[in-house]
Amino acid sequence: MSVYQPLSDRLRPTKLEDYVGQKHLLGEKRALSRMLDSGRLHSMVFWGPPGVGKTTLARLIALQSDLQFINLSAVLDGVKEVRAAVEQAKLHREQFQQGTLLFVDEVHRFNKAQQDAFLPFVEDGTFVFIGATTENPSFELNNALLSRAKVYVLRILEEDELELVLERGRALLETDLSDDESVKIQIEDKAIQLLVEAADGDARRLLNSLEQAMDFAEYEQKQDLPGLVTLTTENCKEVIQGGVRRFDKGGEAFYDQISALHKSIRGSDANAALYWLVRMLDGGVDPRYLARRLIRMASEEIGNADPKALQIAVNAAESYERLGSPEGDLALAHAATYLAVAPKSNAVYMAYKAVLADIKENGSHEVPLHLRNAPTKLMAELDYGQGYRYAHDEPEAFAAGECYFPDDMIEKSYYTPEERGLEIKISAKMEHLRKLNENAIYKRRS
Repeated sequence: MSVYQPLSDRLRPTKLEDYVGQKHLLGEKRALSRMLDSGRLHSMVFWGPPGVGKTTLARLIALQSDLQFINLSAVLDGVKEVRAAVEQAKLHREQFQQGTLLFVDEVHRFNKAQQDAFLPFVEDGTFVFIGATTENPSFELNNALLSRAKVYVLRILEEDELELVLERGRALLETDLSDDESVKIQIEDKAIQLLVEAADGDARRLLNSLEQAMDFAEYEQKQDLPGLVTLTTENCKEVIQGGVRRFDKGGEAFYDQISALHKSIRGSDANAALYWLVRMLDGGVDPRYLARRLIRMASEEIGNADPKALQIAVNAAESYERLGSPEGDLALAHAATYLAVAPKSNAVYMAYKAVLADIKENGSHEVPLHLRNAPTKLMAELDYGQGYRYAHDEPEAFAAGECYFPDDMIEKSYYTPEERGLEIKISAKMEHLRKLNENAIYKRRS
């Protein structure tokens, strides 16, 4: 009995010219093409989502450069396996005068000590190192390792590239089914479109879906074509269920898309905000997390320019708690679009940060006696509350000339409203009160 090998493994190209994708790196006079043409290899890190060809590209580089290929996985292997690979590379050089390419998949899973284990052997040329990661190397890899390797970003495959991979997969499956009689696999146009869209740039996912869908394909017997296999849209729907979009709930894609949503709302683009919100909901993000982020955006990006924005964001979060998905998702969409079109002001946010920085720099000042309560006789005897002016007893309910800052602190202006939305009126009111303070007969500080 033969051992099962996934279609994606069997279809892995053995020549660089058969490799699909990454034209920005492998096109004429592009970075990796120039490196291979020169014959001067350097250590590298391939950063990209799953299924874009990181492992395959490393294998083809080793093949074209006539290097032994050693494959490690940071999920399964550790320092022991790294040391064994080093010894294997040294022995291979001594016996066959051939260099080695050490490929480490999911390299971000290695801790600092494990990553450091590579460094001496990268530097002395024991092997050429290529690491593959789906996470941002800036956050996940040691600076010492990054300084010795060039980072190349691998992109998701385009639709035409995925269609080429799909056609190759179809042809290989057709060969598998043929045996002694002619068999032809026919894929409906709409089924091709469905498979490509569901793959979302991932060639491995595409081929896995194709292989699974073949279990539901329709076999026909015709006189002129005895072995016809038709793969329909319905067949493909059997294996494509739930969210199909690329979304890593804890990784780089997660934070990239949250950032895109936030910046779309800040930039007042309701359509883009709606796109990123639905994209994340479709990808499986926790809607409650999105609700919390929308509440934060209402205060950070809109503030007093439209205080109703915060109310709508909070209401959307409460609505989701009552309804759940998918009904509650619409409330989040309601909030996101409102926040996007609302007038923008980060004045409160900037004022908050300025006050926080001031407090950290200057420490804690005592509360002035006139602002303290005096609930006991002793406190009253110590002049707590002495001289406090009750604002409601003053004209316009404003104690002109009063000071509410600590006695040993200079009065400061942190909050500067924007000339947008309700803050236009707030700014006018603050200016009016400032003039009343300037013209006050009584001033606590003269």
